[in-house]
Amino acid sequence: MALGRAHSVAVTGVDGVLVEIEADIGQGLPSVHLVGLPDTALQESRDRVRSAVANSGEKWPDGRVILALSPATLPKLGSVYDLALAVAVLDASGAVPSERSATTVLLGELALDGRVRRVRGILPAVIAARRAGWSAVVVPEAALAEAGLVDGIAVLGASSLRAVVAWLRGEAALAEPDGPPPDIVHHGGDLCDVVGQDEARWALEVAAAGGHHLLLTGPPGIGKTMLAQRLPGLLPPLTEPEALEVTAIHSMAGMLSGEHPLITVPPFVAPHHSTSVTAMIGGGSGTARPGAVSRAHRGVLFLDECAEIGTKVLEAMRTPLEEGEVRIARRDGVARYPARFQLVLAANPCPCAPARDVDCVCAPLVRRRYLGKLSGPLMDRIDIRVQMHGQVGAAFSTDLAESSKVVRDRVAVARRAASERWYEYQWVTNAEVPGHILRQQFRLPRESLAPVEDALRSGRMSARGADRAIRVAWTICDLRGGELPTVQDVLAALNFRQRGVR
Repeated sequence: MALGRAHSVAVTGVDGVLVEIEADIGQGLPSVHLVGLPDTALQESRDRVRSAVANSGEKWPDGRVILALSPATLPKLGSVYDLALAVAVLDASGAVPSERSATTVLLGELALDGRVRRVRGILPAVIAARRAGWSAVVVPEAALAEAGLVDGIAVLGASSLRAVVAWLRGEAALAEPDGPPPDIVHHGGDLCDVVGQDEARWALEVAAAGGHHLLLTGPPGIGKTMLAQRLPGLLPPLTEPEALEVTAIHSMAGMLSGEHPLITVPPFVAPHHSTSVTAMIGGGSGTARPGAVSRAHRGVLFLDECAEIGTKVLEAMRTPLEEGEVRIARRDGVARYPARFQLVLAANPCPCAPARDVDCVCAPLVRRRYLGKLSGPLMDRIDIRVQMHGQVGAAFSTDLAESSKVVRDRVAVARRAASERWYEYQWVTNAEVPGHILRQQFRLPRESLAPVEDALRSGRMSARGADRAIRVAWTICDLRGGELPTVQDVLAALNFRQRGVR
């Protein structure tokens, strides 16, 4: 009886757990048994691994092979374990020495001819291996740039099982990352392209400075989509930890490019209005994949024609908006994905959506039902609401509007002020600050809070809405360089909340 070992990683959400793979070769009829809660794709790896070993010039054991993956109670999904399974069998048969495999994590799917194929979730798997204290990891050569984003662990790329076997025997070397890739700057248009709409531009600046959610309503063709597309250009670049976190989510979604995988700018995600709950929040059969709210993490989620989106989809967003995280429950556990994004909603005022509101032919009940999908609890989480109106001759104006760079500089100064204020609590923007901190430790003077208290007593605002209005007031204060929000800042914040559909 011979025993061999190898190690891989099971990824659930953006979290990874090290998996030990044991191969036992015993007497009996030639067969392969896989234990440890494997799914269908992993069960089929028995045939893939056996063919890959044989086609790589190695001998498959003649006896009964048992492959055990532990922790035994953890469900194992996907084909990421193929390479580790093959190395465990070769280690058990004595075909390769165990010195290097004992300190290395192996990731990758095997083709029948022995090629190592790329799989989703390489980046979070490498991060989990580094966190667990492993010194090296072998990944598919096609995912070498992605895995090389992680410091503190030796990353090696393999094109085939034959190359891995030669490396384990000390006969050849595996590929290494070329170094950090150059930053890729994605241009979504400049804010100077938007002519007129001063109020909407100011609302966009406030939203960018404080990380607030935004609703834009108005007739079609007025510039709602143009403004939303330019919001990422007002946000600061992602920090190194944020970039790695966002890239890990896109790795699980299988959306990374091979040459430049690192995402350094805030993502912009705009799903179609016919999207489903699963596509928006995440899920699917087998491995729970990240949805649009998670792919927009640290960036912007734009929902155009939000009044056409299903009510269930809109209501499912309430928890991510409040908690900044999505938890997808499955029979065998919960997949967790971060989802701290800025939501931008755009809607027409009614189904007919004429250029001039006086030309509307919709009945009052129809207009009310059209935007009625935006429920009170959902709208309570929207900090800034702007009703946009057409401006005669604005499209042909020769006046130059402020560029994204000018506005971005002001946003950076405001965000720096907020970050310094909340440094002790590790919050970056005003939108992240819990309400009880604003009410107790950073309470505004009574004269400044008077408009909010009046709105609460009259029932025009909920307690959550009051907290959000105070957050917006802090952002307006930061943009003007003030130390403490004044009553004018609070009134401006309340004015933002009282416009739009409600």
